[in-house]
This record gives sequence, C-alpha cells and structure tokens, in this order.
Amino acid sequence: MERPSVLLVEDEASIAEPFARALGREGFDAEVAPTAAAARAAFTRSPPSIVLLDLTLPDGDGRELCREWRRQSSVPIIMLTARGTETDRVVGLELGADDYVVKPFSVPEVAARIRAVLRRAQTAPPATAPVVTLGALRIDPATRGATLDGRDLGLTRKEFDLLARLARDAGRVVSREDLMADVWDENWFGSTKTLDVHIGFVRRKLGDDAADPRYVRTVRGVGFLLAAPGAP
Repeated sequence: MERPSVLLVEDEASIAEPFARALGREGFDAEVAPTAAAARAAFTRSPPSIVLLDLTLPDGDGRELCREWRRQSSVPIIMLTARGTETDRVVGLELGADDYVVKPFSVPEVAARIRAVLRRAQTAPPATAPVVTLGALRIDPATRGATLDGRDLGLTRKEFDLLARLARDAGRVVSREDLMADVWDENWFGSTKTLDVHIGFVRRKLGDDAADPRYVRTVRGVGFLLAAPGAP
C-alpha cells in the first residue's frame, strides 16, 4: 500500500528534521519545506496527501499559503503554530484548514490527527445521494456543491460536510455528538468548540443571523437542525 505523503512546511530545522523522521516511522513519507517558496515549489511538483503548515515562515505567512492552496486544491491542511489563541484557531479554520495543532505537540498526537483528517477527506458521498432543496438552498452531495439563489456558497470541505450531514436529516435535529462523529471523527479528541465555529462559518455564508437563523437552527442542549425558511 502506498504511504501517504506529508508536506511539512516548517522553517526550524531542529523541529522539522526529527519530526519528519518520526512521521516516517509512523507510516508517512514526509518532505520538509523550510520556506514559503520551497513549499509552493514542492506542492506544484508533487501535490501531497496532506500538508502540515507552520504559520510563521521566513519569507511569508502560512495563512497566505493556506488561502492560496485552498483556491486551487482540496488537499487537507493541518496548521502548526505556537500561537494558540482562539482567534488564531478561528482564522486558520476560516481559511480552510482542516485542523489546528499548537506547539509543543507530540508525534503520536499529530499522527493521529493526520489519520483522522485523511480518513474524513477520503470518505466520498454516495454517487446516488439525492440533491436536497430547502427554499433557495440547493445541496448536491454527489458533486459537493451548495448554492443559494443559484450562487455558489464557496464552502470549504469541512463546511460542506457539515451542511450535507445536516441536510441528510433535514427537518430533524442532529445531535452535537453525531455531528462530531460524522463530520470530524468518532475518535476526535480536540475541543467541540470547532463545531460551533464551523456552524458560524456556514451561517455567515448562508446570510443567517445567529439570533434568528433562517436555515441552521440551534436546538439548545441537543444540537442543530437544517430547515427551509418558515418551516416549522
């Protein structure tokens, strides 16, 4: 079986080289890129299975790289950073990162997160999955497209997965536990705050007011419900 390839974008050699070797022992083929320029060249030459992306680089900002790659690719991205504030995490996720790991971290932790992200990324919707239409909202799981009034919503992969999971049970409440298990991973060990963050992203793109949402409703203490505007 082919080993997943990891592009490790990290400028500190004392971290990158030992970490790359450790990832090799975990079953991954890791290539180190110490600069934004080297990362762009490596990504273009041979797109990896997943990117581990440090935010602080000597010739650029990892967030810019994330934004750039998201415009052209759906390759999973996990951000690595010493900055662990909630604002930093939200910005990273909003740019399209799939996960966020704060330094210092252990190799087993990152390896587990890589496997979880790859597992979710490789789970394709059934070709026969029906299109769901709720008012002006149209969700097509087979093509991974979502439009509102005919306008593409520009959802990231995780945002689409979340909306499609809610659409699968449109009109019914989906528990927070089920959403975390189905959209992230049943073995997810990060904060469930990421669910609320992504719900906020989806609502923003739908033009929903969190206090009085048209589509994605909060059922306090239980979970979330997707319904057409005006539906009971």
